Amino acid sequence: MGAGHDHGHAHSHAPPTGTAAAAYQGRLRIALGITLTIMVVEIVGGLAADSLALIADAAHMATDAVGLVMALLAIHFANRPPSTNRTFGYARAEILAALANCVLLLGVGGYVLYEAIERFVTPAETRGGLMIVFGLIGLVANSVSLTLLMRGQKESLNVRGAFLEVAADALGSFAVLVSAAVILTTGWQGADPVASLVIGVMIVPRTLKLLRETLDVLLEAAPKNVDMAEVRAHILALDGVEDVHDLHAWTITSGMPVLSAHVVVSSEVLSAIGHEKLLHELQGCLGDHFDVAHCTFQLEPSGHAEHEARLCH
Repeated sequence: MGAGHDHGHAHSHAPPTGTAAAAYQGRLRIALGITLTIMVVEIVGGLAADSLALIADAAHMATDAVGLVMALLAIHFANRPPSTNRTFGYARAEILAALANCVLLLGVGGYVLYEAIERFVTPAETRGGLMIVFGLIGLVANSVSLTLLMRGQKESLNVRGAFLEVAADALGSFAVLVSAAVILTTGWQGADPVASLVIGVMIVPRTLKLLRETLDVLLEAAPKNVDMAEVRAHILALDGVEDVHDLHAWTITSGMPVLSAHVVVSSEVLSAIGHEKLLHELQGCLGDHFDVAHCTFQLEPSGHAEHEARLCH
């Protein structure tokens, strides 16, 4: 039998006490407080100004609040310790939260587009002055939230989902301001539903990108910053390594990429340097060149792969 060995290597981008998103819990809470406040303000403003764009943005704020709550709950569960049945704990909870955020964003985008078309059919008298006041409040508040989450969205899909929610809100507030200015200067009421259409259209592409990245994690695709051909080449370049098979890399959650491989080594090299030295060389090779947080290697003597294949069948 080949010897199975596990050798971990931690990277600074993931907090030692939890997942990559754990460091941003406080900022997510602040963003949630801002979102809830502005949601209430925009509902009042939308009703007072009879503005679909403001109401649409407030509805999006409501889904943002749900998304932020889900992101915070996911971080809580993801950082619970592993158990004998859940050996990686609940780390995937963050990815599920990102997926749920995608569904919310797509739902809101569809709703806003539908309501905008309805407003074209049945126009309403919108008060541009009130729209500007409430749009400015929303834009400033969302800008603060974006600043808080800017760094975290680069490290965690969960935080990125929350970031995109807030980013769509900021774009919505800007669209509200533009439509209000058009209404005040030209009197054209169609600017309000046009702004709503713009909000809906801006939500979809970013959401689809996040959805694709989230599904890649759930389908256990190789991490986007790990070139598997290059990994294989690095392993094969080590003295005594004859072949690599069953090479897999996937992501448990953001900041937690893992890799496993069966490494075929000549019997002479195994006898000469021993398993431990070769494992250190393998780990050093991957740790120095690739962003992999956890590696598992099975060292096999020449000819073992054929025997293993027979056993598997």
